[in-house]
Amino acid sequence: MNAVEVVVVTGASGGIGRAVARAFGARKACVALLARGEQGLKAAAEDVTRAGGTALAIPADVADFGQVDAAASRVEEELGPIDVWVNVAFTSVFGPFAEIGPDEFRRVTEVSYLGYVHGTMAAVRRMKERDRGTIVQVGSALAYRGIPLQSAYCGAKHAIQGFNEALRCELLHDGSGVRTTMVQLPAVNTPQFSWVRSKLPHQAQPVPPIYQPEVAARAVVHAAGHPRRREYWVGGSTVGTLIANAVAPGLLDRYLARTGYRSQQTGAEKPPDQPENLWAPADRGRDFGAHGQFDDKATPRSAQLWASRHHGAVAAAGGALAAALAVWRRARA
Repeated sequence: MNAVEVVVVTGASGGIGRAVARAFGARKACVALLARGEQGLKAAAEDVTRAGGTALAIPADVADFGQVDAAASRVEEELGPIDVWVNVAFTSVFGPFAEIGPDEFRRVTEVSYLGYVHGTMAAVRRMKERDRGTIVQVGSALAYRGIPLQSAYCGAKHAIQGFNEALRCELLHDGSGVRTTMVQLPAVNTPQFSWVRSKLPHQAQPVPPIYQPEVAARAVVHAAGHPRRREYWVGGSTVGTLIANAVAPGLLDRYLARTGYRSQQTGAEKPPDQPENLWAPADRGRDFGAHGQFDDKATPRSAQLWASRHHGAVAAAGGALAAALAVWRRARA
């Protein structure tokens, strides 16, 4: 590994990508930030530098492999060999499937799924030559469980899940030193709800419970340092959703059919002048930062994330508790 860690973060100008870039900056890493928005990229680079890292802002649309590959080459020329590549960039369309056009669905797929493929392809080609490196795919509970009004996004997350599993098997088969892992996230308070194209009558919102992007960033940084785990689940809601989907998916279908429309919208009407980032960056002339508009509802911590990061301690504590209960029962017998 380089003396100073070299990290690439896609979608780094806002939301989770912004928080991840800042977290790596706090570790004194060299952080390459890939995104489309000029103002957002500039502010993100300043965040990284202020945190103590070295920033390299590169305008790039992840839907275009040529731009991603050229960015990877520039990173290695200016910062050194890439140690960690984090795929975060996405876009989406909120609305019923019947109201989404084929061009809109294609664009979401090109950014939110193929963008991950392009980033991974650029990283793997370089990392395999050195037989080292880590790729972190930022996923979602929606990689396992589709919900109404987000068909394009859910389709992309499901696709990433399958693609990443296949890649992981190939790397294991080859005995490669390159690692890939995935971080499955809950609802996060990011600007996406203020700039994703929406066909909903009311303001879109994340389904509670809502977590701050720094919770996601901590999980990503941990996963990058411990990539032998195939994936990490963040937030109790993620665990509950995935377990419920595994046990009773049909029942969950009906529950989401009843609640999914209401829970993803506030009572306020959607602003008529709400920006959109589907075809052009919303942060070209304005910085949205890492947080969305739901700070008053979002939590900055996750007990489940701590447990996920400390399986050994949790197992040991569980074993000790079981032993203590056994002794107590024998004493009362």
